[in-house]
Amino acid sequence: MPIWIADPAALQAHFATAPARIGLDTEFIRERTYWPQLALVQIAVGDAILLVDPLVPGMCEALAPILADERILKVMHSPSEDLVTFKRACGVLPAPLFDTQLAAAMAGIGGGLGYQKLVEQLTGVQLAKGETRSDWMRRPLSPAQLEYAADDVRHLFAMHDALDARLGELERRAWLAEDAARTLANAADEAPERWPHLSLRTAQFLDHDSQVRLVRLLRWRDAYARDSDRPRTWILDNELAVALARTPPTDRDALQRKVDAHPKGPRKLVDTIWRALTTPLPDEAELPDAGVAETRDKQRLRALQDAVAQRSGELGLPDGVLASRRWLEAMLDREGWPDALEGWRRRVLEPVLGPLLKPAG
Repeated sequence: MPIWIADPAALQAHFATAPARIGLDTEFIRERTYWPQLALVQIAVGDAILLVDPLVPGMCEALAPILADERILKVMHSPSEDLVTFKRACGVLPAPLFDTQLAAAMAGIGGGLGYQKLVEQLTGVQLAKGETRSDWMRRPLSPAQLEYAADDVRHLFAMHDALDARLGELERRAWLAEDAARTLANAADEAPERWPHLSLRTAQFLDHDSQVRLVRLLRWRDAYARDSDRPRTWILDNELAVALARTPPTDRDALQRKVDAHPKGPRKLVDTIWRALTTPLPDEAELPDAGVAETRDKQRLRALQDAVAQRSGELGLPDGVLASRRWLEAMLDREGWPDALEGWRRRVLEPVLGPLLKPAG
């Protein structure tokens, strides 16, 4: 039976002696905000499951030293969004980290496996999915919500035991530790994406000047969304941003007409959008072309992908674990190893990719 924790002192009492590990998960809400709002924290500690109410005054402050305690291993599943949530609510990140999804991939079990599927594969237990879209901010939570939340950490220790043993047999524990450190570093870095146009598929069909305008708009949108704590698309949706970048209005009044004609047009933000659209960025000369299909040597990319696929097969790794297409594209663009491929991946891949990166002749 899970234990409801609504008093910071009760939480602290469970950690009077630091355990070797805890299972950790969160429920959060992000439908109407830019930053996730922490709604519930689930902690498996020893034989108990704690359901911690972070809406109680002082609870996040009580959670912070537990999350930051380096003596306690935090076992989590695919924790990237949970990490951002903890950083915003508690000001710290849970470290050290053991990601069961990533561990399953490195162990050759499967890439990108969801929690429920991995629990079934490793323990044979089938979990219900009924509360995935619940309102986790309401109080009191229903018995079904409480049970669902407890299940999210109930099997983490069993999975950790199985996966850690398998990684030990394969001598890949160091791989997971490197990736966990990188995951935490990425979560700690709240800087906005430098080139947000690269994640929009439609950007590759824009000419260079249009891509420049699009980056101006997307960077402004991100900054405004962060400051106002509202979703990006509530500020300026992708369709309108691309349309303004492709066919820029001649003046502020023309922009007003375009915004007024759009069903989701932010009419009150026309002046700031106009400034963003017409103000050059200091690093525009460094902008990478989103039209990768036209600017990259497809044969070289295919050769890199084939070499990675062969090496992955030799190591029994699922597709995408060693190197994603985007990382290989970055490698060709920079004529060198991107940060994401440093460490154990470079040690594994350099013997097969190094010769392919050398200039011909």
